[in-house]
Amino acid sequence: MTTESVGSESQTRGADHCQVIAIDGPAAAGKTTIARALATRLDAVYLDTGALYRAVTLAALRAGVPPTNGEDIASIAQSLDLQIRPATTPGGPERVFADGEDVTEAIRSPEVDATVSIVAAQPEVRAALLPIQRDIASRGRVIMAGRDITTVVVPDAGVRIFLNASPEVRAQRRYRELVAKGHVTSYEEVLRDILQRDLIDSTREIAPLHAAPGVTIVETDGRDIDDIVEEIAHLALRTWESSCHGAVKNES
Repeated sequence: MTTESVGSESQTRGADHCQVIAIDGPAAAGKTTIARALATRLDAVYLDTGALYRAVTLAALRAGVPPTNGEDIASIAQSLDLQIRPATTPGGPERVFADGEDVTEAIRSPEVDATVSIVAAQPEVRAALLPIQRDIASRGRVIMAGRDITTVVVPDAGVRIFLNASPEVRAQRRYRELVAKGHVTSYEEVLRDILQRDLIDSTREIAPLHAAPGVTIVETDGRDIDDIVEEIAHLALRTWESSCHGAVKNES
C-alpha cells in the first residue's frame, strides 16, 4: 500500500508529533470539512484516515469478502495500491485512487457507509492500516481526522480534538450530502445508519471511539464552520508557539 504523501517507516520511530492536529469524532460530525479547512488555514497536510478504511471496504465489497473477515480484508489492504492525491480544484476533495482507479466518489456510497464500520472494527484491518497513518503523521504539520487518531494513531499529537454533534444533526448533514450526490434514501434510513455506526464504533474491541482524557471537546451543533475552524486554529497556533520550537511564523 502506498500514498503520495507517505515517507519511510523509519520516520515514525521517535517522530515529533507536536505540530499534528488529531481530530476524532463520530460519523458525520464534520471532521472532514473542518480538517480540510484547517489544513488550508494553517498550510498543513490533510489526511482523512476514513478514506483509507473506505477504500479498503470498497475493495472488499467488490471482491465479495464478508466485512467480518478481517484476515482476508487485511490481505487486501496490504496488497492494494492506494494513493491519496491533492484536490484538483480549490476546496475540493482529495482524490483517492485504488489500483489506479479514482474511487473518490465510490467510497462515499451508501453501501460503503453501511459497511465501513464493520470492516474498521476488525483488528487485522486496523493493524494493517496503522503504519501508513503513523508514517503520514511523522511529516511535520499534519491534520488527521478519524475515529482513533487521538487514542491510538497519534496519542502524542500537539493538539487533540474530539468533534461531536447530536445523531439527528449528523444524520441531516449526511442525508443532504447523499441527496446532493443523487443517492435515493431517506432521513430516517440515514439516522438508523448513523446510530448503528455509533454503536459499532463505540463498542468494538480494538480502538473503540471515545473522547480520550485531555482532549478538547468541540460541540458542532448549530455552529458555523468558520467559527469552529478559527477556534481550533487559534488553539493550534498557541500550542505550537509555546511547545513546538520554530513552528509559528506570523500566522495568527
